[in-house]
Amino acid sequence: MIQRTRDILSDLIAFPTISSDTNLPLIDYVEDILMKAGARCERQYDATGLKANLWATLGPDGDGGMVLSGHTDVVPVADQPWTTDPFEMVERDGRLFGRGTCDMKGFLACTIAMAEHFAAVRKPVHFAMTYDEEVSCFGAIELARMLKDRGIRPAMALIGEPTDMQVIEGHKGCYEYLTRVTGVEGHGSRPELGVNAGVYATRYVTRLMELAADQQADARPETGFEPPWTSVNVGKIVAGNATNVIPGMAEIAWEMRPMRDEDARTILSGLSQFVAETLEPEMQRNAPDTGFELVTVGEFPAFLATDPNPARDLLLSLTGANEAGLVSYCTEAGAFADLGLSAVICGPGSILQAHKPDEYVEIAQLEACLALQGKLAQRLT
Repeated sequence: MIQRTRDILSDLIAFPTISSDTNLPLIDYVEDILMKAGARCERQYDATGLKANLWATLGPDGDGGMVLSGHTDVVPVADQPWTTDPFEMVERDGRLFGRGTCDMKGFLACTIAMAEHFAAVRKPVHFAMTYDEEVSCFGAIELARMLKDRGIRPAMALIGEPTDMQVIEGHKGCYEYLTRVTGVEGHGSRPELGVNAGVYATRYVTRLMELAADQQADARPETGFEPPWTSVNVGKIVAGNATNVIPGMAEIAWEMRPMRDEDARTILSGLSQFVAETLEPEMQRNAPDTGFELVTVGEFPAFLATDPNPARDLLLSLTGANEAGLVSYCTEAGAFADLGLSAVICGPGSILQAHKPDEYVEIAQLEACLALQGKLAQRLT
């Protein structure tokens, strides 16, 4: 089974399913394998028709059962110093290298390889393979909406994000934004005649980081998160094109990882107040049409640990672990939890390898994932 998994993973890596591109060739490949195992498959396309979720079911129809969930998209490789072709799987020192080996085609390969072992289950087993997880979980949101509208009610969901095969019962949210600043261009020798969008973007970021520092000062170690506060990251700032030109436009791409929704509201209201009371009045004294625009890219909620959690308890019994943990990165678990499913996260590979050049998964991690899914198939059968 490990050789079959490795073969499937090699094929999956060869599909360059960066979030900006189509995932349909990969969906074709996976659907063919699952249908040969007896699965009933259907697709859910995005608005462009170039991406799709795959929803496949083995076992009887009806409520209950388990969802095995993973995303098909990967992050870009541009400007990363890879030592091998990122879309050709390479084995070295007990590790399999390639974009997505860890996050999270390794889990998908295990699940696909094990599909025939779920054919005799007494409750349905669903395979959920989504698009655009790396850009705010758009595929999972649409899948959850479809399941709700059609009254499909599985009991549990296993999300196979890389956890080193540790059982995870909760994570922070992920809120992503784009802030646009409109100023007035002009010659750099007369800055008083323009409105420097770059300068105002800098002041905006400074205020954002002050609000982030307030969150850090209110750290709550008892939550078990690392770090134990709502964190903020500014990922990209773009402004200007020459040193002697006043920038007329600026953009700030940023995110926060809230432990609680109220933390996010505090940061957003603090920014809004600073813009409305300080920055925009200054800008608009020179030019009324200047100002700020906040675009919400995505707001994916935290997945909070709850009791009871049958999915967590099932995974603990199968792995022999004594307790479940928490992580700071976001997964699609929140989408399933919002449907009322009991959800848990457990998958091969380390998040420390995700999104990096020379991303890899250890073969031993794939073997552990296969062993877990074998036990799961036995339990469900």
